[in-house]
Amino acid sequence: MIIREIEKKDNLEAATFIRAAFPEFEIPKIGTAYEDPETDAMFEAYEGEREVYYVIEEDGEAIGGAGIKKLRDNTDNVCELQKMYFLTKARGKGYGKLLFEKCLKAAKSFGYDQCYLESASQLKAAIHIYESFGFAHLDAPLGNTGHYSCGVWMLKEL
Repeated sequence: MIIREIEKKDNLEAATFIRAAFPEFEIPKIGTAYEDPETDAMFEAYEGEREVYYVIEEDGEAIGGAGIKKLRDNTDNVCELQKMYFLTKARGKGYGKLLFEKCLKAAKSFGYDQCYLESASQLKAAIHIYESFGFAHLDAPLGNTGHYSCGVWMLKEL
């Protein structure tokens, strides 16, 4: 297993592992990453400064990923952890924590003050990881991610 920055060749596999979780966990497709235009062009979506998307590769296949990007429509120095999803075969191996740590390290290196994330209440294991890393629950969303079906909002000081 390796964690590396996304490459153009990963776009199809990334869209696949992102969308695979939605029916599995009965997450709404509307108002989530499922229908986000970036999902089909993840490499291109993370080419700017102070942003990165990592994939987890196992046996030559991208099986999960997550990224850091400036929180849209927010004037504070806040980044967002985005599109952290894994294929079923990638779960339960500790990859999520490793990837999460790498993303938070990148956020700090980019100079962000806080990291925000949105999730679905069905993703209980992921939410537990976020809480264990010191993310606090918010009563309302920040910025304008377009993911209005996500009902869990969390923030961490970096």
